[in-house]
Amino acid sequence: MVNKRMQTLLTQLRQQGIQEERLLQAIEAVPRERFVDEALEHKAYENTALPIGSGQTISQPYMVARMTELLNLTPTSRVLEIGTGSGYQTAILAHLVQHVCSVERIKGLQWQAKRRLKQLDLHNVSTRHGDGWQGWASRGRLMPLS
Repeated sequence: MVNKRMQTLLTQLRQQGIQEERLLQAIEAVPRERFVDEALEHKAYENTALPIGSGQTISQPYMVARMTELLNLTPTSRVLEIGTGSGYQTAILAHLVQHVCSVERIKGLQWQAKRRLKQLDLHNVSTRHGDGWQGWASRGRLMPLS
């Protein structure tokens, strides 16, 4: 079944200049409504940031797409994400790379994101509660920056 709201979002992202087809496929594969409060599910495919609790937001889909596109990821990339939040960006990255390590400073958000990622059968993700300034030393160099 085609999700018309998702198709509208993908059209908007393309019109805003997002061109990488693998990225657009990853966005399409991740049900954004699973990463927002049930009361906001009707807004899940709007191209806007939404509150996720603890004073945090799930980023606007365009920002997620643009940030991800700028990384020039490959299927063999390993990524260290600072700020797991809802886990939405993490899930998109998981569709694009070999492994994602994600650090979240708010324990409740980290736990919820870990649960969502497991429910979506995304097993190439590791999450942990901690201070992103300290990175994840045991995971070595992960950032795909040139």
